Amino acid sequence: MALTFTNENFEKEVLKSEIPVLVDFWAEWCGPCRSVGPIIDELAQEYKGKAKVGKVSVDENESTASAFHVMSLPTVFVFKDGQPVKHLVGVQSKDNYKKAIEEALV
Repeated sequence: MALTFTNENFEKEVLKSEIPVLVDFWAEWCGPCRSVGPIIDELAQEYKGKAKVGKVSVDENESTASAFHVMSLPTVFVFKDGQPVKHLVGVQSKDNYKKAIEEALV
């Protein structure tokens, strides 16, 4: 199951993480976000211990979403060493998300 990132834990869990982090910015009302959700959960299992995989609800965490200029949903970022290194907008294939994580693991 994917982690839940919030305004309160984002810095600690994502920006100060020692391993890469995939962050899915999503909303309950967003149909495409719901189709990406199961993929994000699968990636969380596959990369357990190697990378963190989690979600940020934009409705509940507006300041975090706006800090990264999230305009469209779903938007996925991959962070490495506290910096966004990959930015994917819209529904992507699982392979695209995996490739983004793999690049950050190098």
